[in-house]
Amino acid sequence: MATLSMANLMRTVLAPVLVLLTILSSATTASADGLKPGDVLNKDTAAQADGLMPPELLQHYKDGKFENKVVEWPAHEFRWETGFQEATLSNKGKYDLDDKGTIIDKATKEQPPYVYGFPFPDVDANDPQAAAKILWNSYYGYWYLGNSRNETRLVWANPDGIDREAGQDVFFMYYDGQSEPYRVENPKNLLMQMIATTTFPTDLQGTTALAWRYRDPDKRDSSWAYVPTLRRVRAVSPTNRSDGFLGSDMSQDDGSYFDGKPEDFDWKLVGEGEVLALMDRGSLVDRENHVRRLPGGGFESTDGLLPRFAYQTPDFSGLAWRPLESQFVLIRRPVWLVEGTPKDKYYLYGKVALRFDKQSWRGTYNSKYDWQGQILNSYLPTYGPFYDIDGEWRSYARSFFTMAQNWKLDRATVSYADPKNPVQQSRIGFPEGFFNVDQLSRQGK
Repeated sequence: MATLSMANLMRTVLAPVLVLLTILSSATTASADGLKPGDVLNKDTAAQADGLMPPELLQHYKDGKFENKVVEWPAHEFRWETGFQEATLSNKGKYDLDDKGTIIDKATKEQPPYVYGFPFPDVDANDPQAAAKILWNSYYGYWYLGNSRNETRLVWANPDGIDREAGQDVFFMYYDGQSEPYRVENPKNLLMQMIATTTFPTDLQGTTALAWRYRDPDKRDSSWAYVPTLRRVRAVSPTNRSDGFLGSDMSQDDGSYFDGKPEDFDWKLVGEGEVLALMDRGSLVDRENHVRRLPGGGFESTDGLLPRFAYQTPDFSGLAWRPLESQFVLIRRPVWLVEGTPKDKYYLYGKVALRFDKQSWRGTYNSKYDWQGQILNSYLPTYGPFYDIDGEWRSYARSFFTMAQNWKLDRATVSYADPKNPVQQSRIGFPEGFFNVDQLSRQGK
């Protein structure tokens, strides 16, 4: 009888181990059967990428309109300062979400005055609030990069070329997610402030927008606009953040990837998987790094100024906004699959489908659907790896861009560094009052 009990015990112990080994073996085989580093994703191989890309985007590859090489993702390419990593570890089990989706301190049940590091380093897929926690991690990973100034070019494109261009001079100030040396007083309990001025063309030059986002989940964003022809500052509704910016296919809720207020949506985790994410070749493969510390504090990165879209090359083929295979590569990354439904029934999109990298929490592809479930728009950012710049880890991409594609109207809007001043400044300071309403008219002149 004792021998039988021991046999049963051994079967009980070994059974799950054998199941796990079978699963791992199957996963390895499935991965080996798919696209591997060195392969090219194009119309001949696109069937092997089913499930590794949003179907609407993968269709470009199946139709022969896009083509990019798959490369190996080097280990340890996502890095953060020691202080950030230590803060992330100390955040384990420290925070929770209330019924609105706002971060609260577990001990006090109150919103903490600030958060540093990833607030939820150990997301459990079985947690009903897992999706919202993943989104918050993504935000704090981006805010960690600090205040910034970005001079960008916004380009409206049709399949055959460019329709219109506009220049933007954009400043961001973040009050949360900053390390001690960069933390500032926050009496208004702000999350961030933004001011953006159109620099060209002439009919839009000087148009300026100002926005404040509050940490209070019940407080709406404050938004103002200055229109030079009226020479007046006007308060504008904060509820139209899904509308196209300046008539483009990019919205205010796009930002670096997705910039909606978490409490304005209902979130659910729909699964886990892998994606072939588009990355900057120059920084990842060629190891280029053009980031320098500014004498007055902060950092400045310089764009490579190389053609990145088909329309920037002579006699191009495929779609005008095709990311050039010479500048962009694909890497295979594990992701969380998250869906958000807006609480505002007047929001343009009825659902957003987001994919977040499991290691870095960065977003990859954003698919947006109407209220009947039909694909309307998608948003695609590119990234580069992190580099150690005098003890501070900074992200760099030689040919960074963001892309919004309108699938109903067969057009796209892309943004990238303005060739006239191709630099981005980060972790910089701003004078007091820079993000006040009075600054609108000063920026717009």
